[in-house]
Amino acid sequence: MSKFNFIYEEPTVALQVTGSTPHGIYDADSEFQSDSLTTCKYVASKLGHPVMQLEFNSGSIYACLEEAVSEYSQQINHYNTKNWMWEHYGNTDTTTGMSSTGSHQAETPVGGMSLFTLAEQYGQAVNVGGNTTMFTGSITLSSSKQVYDLTSEATLESSVTTTNPMVVQRVFNEGPAAISKFYDPFAGAYDNIELLDSFGMGSVSPAVSYIMRPISYDLARANAIETNDKVRKSAYSFELVNNKIRIFPLPKDSDDGGKIYFHYYRRGDMTDVTQTKTSGKVSDPSNIPYKFIVYSEINSMGRNWIRKYTLALSKELLGIIRSKYASLPLPNGEVSMDGEALKSEGREEKANLLEELKEFFEAVSKKEQATTEQEVANSQQEVLNKAPLKIYIG
Repeated sequence: MSKFNFIYEEPTVALQVTGSTPHGIYDADSEFQSDSLTTCKYVASKLGHPVMQLEFNSGSIYACLEEAVSEYSQQINHYNTKNWMWEHYGNTDTTTGMSSTGSHQAETPVGGMSLFTLAEQYGQAVNVGGNTTMFTGSITLSSSKQVYDLTSEATLESSVTTTNPMVVQRVFNEGPAAISKFYDPFAGAYDNIELLDSFGMGSVSPAVSYIMRPISYDLARANAIETNDKVRKSAYSFELVNNKIRIFPLPKDSDDGGKIYFHYYRRGDMTDVTQTKTSGKVSDPSNIPYKFIVYSEINSMGRNWIRKYTLALSKELLGIIRSKYASLPLPNGEVSMDGEALKSEGREEKANLLEELKEFFEAVSKKEQATTEQEVANSQQEVLNKAPLKIYIG
């Protein structure tokens, strides 16, 4: 069995760690290099060195430390994915989007399908926002024509093609406003004259006399006019099929030369801003641009967890090595090895540390934060409800 030892000669400290880890993920980090030696000493001391011989060298502990940091990084990435997955859908950069995780809060990538971007796209469909340019077009009415081809007969602000057709969003074909059919809602008409007479003011000229009524009177009257036009007359509307629009009612001679305007998008402009889940975009947790954690950015709490996890991994490894031989023969007897006990203890400590870390992350998640804020608000409301109200004596 080889005895465990440390090498402290300067300036070979970094060289001792560099190349000793299986993957070399954190070897270039100066703080990882220095912490590797102190962690190695800590683990060796907890395992009984120098009183006890250890059946592995410092390189095995460096490997356990690298695994511990990677496990901590994975748990952080799982936490960030759970809290921020929805903010990353549609991100077009799955390779260099984020340099690391750790204590950094995940940021919404530029161009990613965040809640705001998604809301913009929904708003665009109902004319309340969006980030696609809306263009204006018009058609010239003729009393001899009811159907018009928007692609060939309309005047367009921006041209369209067969590969980039228009998407009509709104057509302005409406009848005259009901208020324009009021003779005068305030000037003295026949009904006003009767009211004036009842007040003894019938001799006052009705053209310059006013009776102010509630605004609900005008709204009711306008609604009655509009309903009458829809039921008893041809309503102003249109029918749009394959970019051919049919105008209702049929234009009259007096409408010749008049125009009807409409708003439209170009389909290509709309699809360009639509986020798609294709190659090179974030579609699931497997391609979120999270990388290995930067060791130098881990705080003291995280490093303490890593040291404990390294010790648990080292115990398990030492237990596996010692379990190869349950006992060693000696001249006057034999020595029993504690490999099974070390394996069991190391695995139990690993499970406890992972459970502790997961519980902590769950306690600081967005869901728990919202729950806590709700409980605090409810408690404050209960306190205020029990406070005595002031009594005012006038």
